[in-house]
Amino acid sequence: MQKHTTRTSLRTLGLVLVCSAYAVITACSSADDELQRFVDDTRKEPGGRVEPLPEIKPYETFVYTAADLRSPFLPSSPGSGAGINGVRPDSRRNREFLEQYSLDTLKMVGTLRLGGSMFGLVQTKDGLVHRVTTGNYIGTAEGKITEISPSKISVLEIVPDSLGGYMERPAALALNE
Repeated sequence: MQKHTTRTSLRTLGLVLVCSAYAVITACSSADDELQRFVDDTRKEPGGRVEPLPEIKPYETFVYTAADLRSPFLPSSPGSGAGINGVRPDSRRNREFLEQYSLDTLKMVGTLRLGGSMFGLVQTKDGLVHRVTTGNYIGTAEGKITEISPSKISVLEIVPDSLGGYMERPAALALNE
């Protein structure tokens, strides 16, 4: 009887294996059927219009002709004040009293002629009047007096340029009557 139960168990086991294999195979085939249905449905839909590729323009070469010009990243030529030979303030020179005032705070109040020399009279913002002559320095920008006339005092200032150097700039104090 034990042989009979073993055979029945083996038969049952074989039947279970065959059914499992069938279930696995049909499950895979149903996924394939779904995929096939999707592909068929997609093919039945009308196709979209594909835009044509854009026209490719031929490459145009560029010839760089500014190689012999001054680089915009370097200071300008030495003659403009940025180089070694350019204009520079004299840092070793002793400062004069009127150099502590800005040129726009000073006021020309008149002239004075003594012994054939012309002097300018300049008033500071605190009301004091100072006598200046050609060659004196005035203002905070290294302003050197170049000429004194009865109506104005001409000054040549040394100011920084935008390239890291210095340049000369004319200025004047006019007589206000």
